[in-house]
Amino acid sequence: MAVPFKVDLTNKVAVVTGGGGVLGSYFAQALAECGAKVAILDLNKEPANKVANEINAAGGQAIGVAANVLDREALEKAREIIEKELGTCDILLNGAGGNNPHGTTDDEFYNVEAVKSNPDLKTFFELDPKGVGFVFDLNFLGTLLPSQVFAKSMTEKKGCCIINVSSMNAYIPLTKIPAYSGAKAAVSNFTKWLAVYFAKVGIRVNAIAPGFLVTKQNEKLLFNDDGTPTSRTGKILNSTPMERFGEPKELIGGLLYLVSEEAASFVTGVVLPIDGGFSSYTGV
Repeated sequence: MAVPFKVDLTNKVAVVTGGGGVLGSYFAQALAECGAKVAILDLNKEPANKVANEINAAGGQAIGVAANVLDREALEKAREIIEKELGTCDILLNGAGGNNPHGTTDDEFYNVEAVKSNPDLKTFFELDPKGVGFVFDLNFLGTLLPSQVFAKSMTEKKGCCIINVSSMNAYIPLTKIPAYSGAKAAVSNFTKWLAVYFAKVGIRVNAIAPGFLVTKQNEKLLFNDDGTPTSRTGKILNSTPMERFGEPKELIGGLLYLVSEEAASFVTGVVLPIDGGFSSYTGV
């Protein structure tokens, strides 16, 4: 991939969780193109290795490592491998996250008559606590635990940073996805908390908040089986001043700005919207 601009990350070690996914792979490739040695962490090693092989084939340096971001012991083992092969972490990108159907409602607004006519409708009252818990764990604990494991070595270095991945849901919750909205709000809040906590040791902590991109995670909410847009897609585009969905590559400029010590040395505790104006528009 071609990054929009380059920052000098030579000799920096970057750890990208969720690095085998669509967004994670973009993040990992961009960091590698700027000279970083990249460790791609994913629940399964195969997608992590695939991204690492692509980076190595392009002349970069990367390794794939299997690790569950909800398993402290697995993360510690991953850290040992990374430090042995690449060195201690300078940049941690917490990209692992996602939603779960069990934490999502079928309806946008509760309607008594609709429930009576469709007893199989999954409303707020049928949300599965385990599904909701899974979403919170994956997004919040999946950010907290890697930060605990990889930031320890950062406290003894200079020029280190953590980048979390929040969402538009963190600003104003979207209908149907209460678990994901709440979990991403927690990620934004944690980003600010951790930025303050690490301020005295020089670790900058920021987040990007992507607007609406079409991914496997949300495509069923945005498009019907025949490929036509759902009514939800219409609402999103009508609420986005730029009137389109974003592309994964459009997140890279914000990421590179935040990881650059030269450009953003005094920037910490920021959640940067990359959303086509969605978070600024009231609809009027």
